[in-house]
Amino acid sequence: MTNYRRSWDKEEYSKRAADRLKAEDEPELTLDRKVKRDLLRPRDHKVDLDSKLGKTLVVTKDSPSAMQGGYYCKVCDCVVKDSINYLDHINGKKHQRNLGMSMKVERSTVDQVRARFETNKRKKEEEERNNVEDYDLEARAQEREEEEERQRALKRQRKKEKKKTAAEEQADDIDPELAAVMGFGGFGGAK
Repeated sequence: MTNYRRSWDKEEYSKRAADRLKAEDEPELTLDRKVKRDLLRPRDHKVDLDSKLGKTLVVTKDSPSAMQGGYYCKVCDCVVKDSINYLDHINGKKHQRNLGMSMKVERSTVDQVRARFETNKRKKEEEERNNVEDYDLEARAQEREEEEERQRALKRQRKKEKKKTAAEEQADDIDPELAAVMGFGGFGGAK
C-alpha cells in the first residue's frame, strides 16, 4: 500500500530553525552583504551652473560625453540636459551612492544645536551692529545726489568741449572769402 501523505523530516527542519536562530544572534554574518556608506554631508564646492549659460556649442555624434550639450557628471559619467535636472541628479540617491554616501543624515545632539544657535545669534548681532553704523539713509541719499550732480556737470562739460571742437573744425574747413561771397558767416550759428 502506497502512502500519498507528505512526510516531514523533523530532524532537517529543526536543524534549519537552529541555524536561523544562530544567524539572528550573530548580526555580523548578515551585514557582510551590505556596504557601509558614510553619512550624508554638505558639499565643499560651489555648483557651477552659470559657466555654460548663453554659450553656443557645436556637438557632433562623435563628441565625447563630457563635451556634449548639457551638464556632465564626472562621478556618474552621465550628461543631464538642463540645470534643474542636474541639481536633482547631484542631490539624488544614485549620485550620492557613487560618492560613497548614504542618504542618511547624522543626527545632531542637543549640544550641537545649542552651539549652532549661539553662533547664529552672535553673527546676527554683529551684522546688526555693522548695519547700524553703515546704514544712515539721509547721508546715503545726500551722497547719491552729490554723485548725480557731479555726473551731470561732467556731462555738460564734455558736451561744451565737443561743441567747441566741432566749431573749430568747421571754421578751419570754410574759406572766409567764399563764405562772404555766399552771404553767410558760418554754419551752426549761436542760439
